[in-house]
Amino acid sequence: MAIGPVQLIVLGFNHPNFHGEIIDELERLRDSDTIKVIDALAVHKDADGEIEVAHLSNLTLDEAVELGTKIGALIGLGIEGEEGMEEGAELGAEAAADGMQVFNEEEWDVLEDIPNDSAAALLLIEHHWAVPLRDAVARAGGFRLADGFISPLDLVGIGLLDAADAKELHEMETAASATK
Repeated sequence: MAIGPVQLIVLGFNHPNFHGEIIDELERLRDSDTIKVIDALAVHKDADGEIEVAHLSNLTLDEAVELGTKIGALIGLGIEGEEGMEEGAELGAEAAADGMQVFNEEEWDVLEDIPNDSAAALLLIEHHWAVPLRDAVARAGGFRLADGFISPLDLVGIGLLDAADAKELHEMETAASATK
């Protein structure tokens, strides 16, 4: 199966107030073939740090069955219990036996980043739009060195936003974290 670049996005919420807007936007991006949501989890961490997990997704039932719980496998969260963990370990062992490095050195311990008494949405997204670019870079002998989202405040320094717009965007992005 050919797959585009995949990204794990972890979004924090102090007091989630969902009205369907996030799912609607993910559906719009899916319908335009911009992205595909491979997996999505909602994680609630209570005041004592105990975790509850719910599977969210805009996948069809067939897609969900085919892909399984990939975020849980990536971050070490055994959502599918012993059977799911064993299946993931077997697949990893097979790949390693073939000489493939299964995971890079990067830690995916995102559960530690979720504050107690809050929630997070974990989205594993395939970027369909980036496939032609990735392939062109590879044909030219290039490779990914790093990636990341840039804060609106950093965009002021390079002239892409004025200070007022950057401040407004930054406040919008971080408003919920400031209420903790």
